Amino acid sequence: MQLGKQVKKLGLIINPWAGIGGPAGLKGSDGAETVAQALAAGIEPQSHKRAAIALEALNPFRDQLEILCFAGDMGATTARTLGFSVCEVGVADSFPSTPADTEKAARTIRDAGADLIVFIGGDGTARNIVNALGNNFPVLGIPAGVKMHSACFAISPKAGGEVLWRLMTGQLVDLGEREVRDINEQSFRQGRVSTRYYGELLVPQEGHFLQAVKNAGREVEELAVADIAAEITEELDPDTLYIVGPGSTTLAILNDLGCEGTLLGVDLLCDGALLQADVSAPQIETAIAGHSGPVKILLTAIGGQGHLIGRGNQQFSPKVLREVGRDNLIVVATKTKITELGGCPLLLDSGDPELDRQWSGFIRVVTGYRDAILYPLSNGEV
Repeated sequence: MQLGKQVKKLGLIINPWAGIGGPAGLKGSDGAETVAQALAAGIEPQSHKRAAIALEALNPFRDQLEILCFAGDMGATTARTLGFSVCEVGVADSFPSTPADTEKAARTIRDAGADLIVFIGGDGTARNIVNALGNNFPVLGIPAGVKMHSACFAISPKAGGEVLWRLMTGQLVDLGEREVRDINEQSFRQGRVSTRYYGELLVPQEGHFLQAVKNAGREVEELAVADIAAEITEELDPDTLYIVGPGSTTLAILNDLGCEGTLLGVDLLCDGALLQADVSAPQIETAIAGHSGPVKILLTAIGGQGHLIGRGNQQFSPKVLREVGRDNLIVVATKTKITELGGCPLLLDSGDPELDRQWSGFIRVVTGYRDAILYPLSNGEV
């Protein structure tokens, strides 16, 4: 199936609280209590900024395009701020808005004559869209959540904008069904990852602009991971503060040092000892400011998707990344994980498009003991 007509009426649904729990280290954003915790920690909502990045590609078409959306922070405020013509077709029943409001918005916008609905959120928002529309109406997800296991999202807001630009110029774009998956956040916070299939969405399929389903089920390559751990632990500098990202490979490095660490959180390591576990973005910023020596970030990529920054590790805020610097980024991954990317690059989606552009290029990846490769790191642009 193809979507070949020029888009005239674009539906817009923003989940205002999507992803707010990520920088706070809460591993999700579901529920009013989680949102309140994140706000109390000083975290600012980012979904409107990510919507703006995606919609920026449509600036040349503002006179030709009408945005159909709900009032206020579910879409209208952002669209008007960007200078688009807005048609408010409804309003949320609750404040803050709920999953029921998202489902209501999707059905209302579809019935109002939208050609395509763009939604900004995470896996939970995608579930709401599936509930409302099924798999017979075209939608495109702009990533703003924490977990992001589903395949209905662009790899970044910028990449989502590229897809929208192609649709606005009347190019033929393939439509295909893409999986929606989600996890139980309570289990996730306890270190258990188990995804559930919720359905399919009909999505514009533009090659490398869309992410894959996260690969969370493959058995860990114990020997390869042990070799990587041995390499990294031998090279650790006692005066350096290491900010260790989530993942089984990075956890193996901590375990090799006798540190417990967290599988799905970000930990602070110095002189072979765990200083603090499961930290938030503000806590990382405080640690950097209070450390007199060098600071480095230790990361691994998500299997199947290739995201290095911006999926499940939003504790690495643009401010943190800029303070540490690209030259102080240590990337680890088994060769199997790299091979499974099929030649696609590792991906950046930090929430700061300029930083993502600056950090793109080849980067060293430690793949074993005394073994490393150079591999492309990309912001998703052509």
